[in-house]
Amino acid sequence: MGLDYSYEIFTPVQNVTDALVELATLAPRTDRVPPLTLTLPGGDQVVVPFTSNFKSEPVDCSTSSTLELDTSIMFGVDDAVREYVDTIYDPEPDELGRVAIGYVYLTVRFASRLHPHHASLEFTAATTGMSRMFERSASVRAVFTDLTVASGGVCCALDTESDTLQICWLNGQPIQETVPGPRFASYRDLVATWPGQDR
Repeated sequence: MGLDYSYEIFTPVQNVTDALVELATLAPRTDRVPPLTLTLPGGDQVVVPFTSNFKSEPVDCSTSSTLELDTSIMFGVDDAVREYVDTIYDPEPDELGRVAIGYVYLTVRFASRLHPHHASLEFTAATTGMSRMFERSASVRAVFTDLTVASGGVCCALDTESDTLQICWLNGQPIQETVPGPRFASYRDLVATWPGQDR
């Protein structure tokens, strides 16, 4: 069985629309994937250049707890990204020095397992090689922490299927902590630092 590492972004639930709009800007510029219309809880509609379960029919998740998307994301080329893409294809970087990586599977949970008022966007690598790239690449980490910032997220974490979760962004600051670890003995300790806990 392969590795399934993932980056998870936690953001107030009302920010999911903004997160998906921002994510769409990270997609490769191509007309190979028809636009996908999503209807989110609360009635917002978003059009994204991805598929859901490899289909492009409109998705109404207004009464659902989750949304599944198959994404392709542009990442800057560093050594870890180059090592990964060289094993599968010979990409031509775009004008910003980025290459498309896909599929990255996205599960949106409109009420995260850590806090009911925060959604989570979990980006899971499709292969063991991509998982290793997720762990090693500063460029990949920057894309996910930048997306956290752009969507008003409170936390970004890397799950390497170990006993600890690696926290790489928290409340507007890059950090290198683990849960459990010296600063956060449990997930409850981590969530207690998020803004708006008095609601």
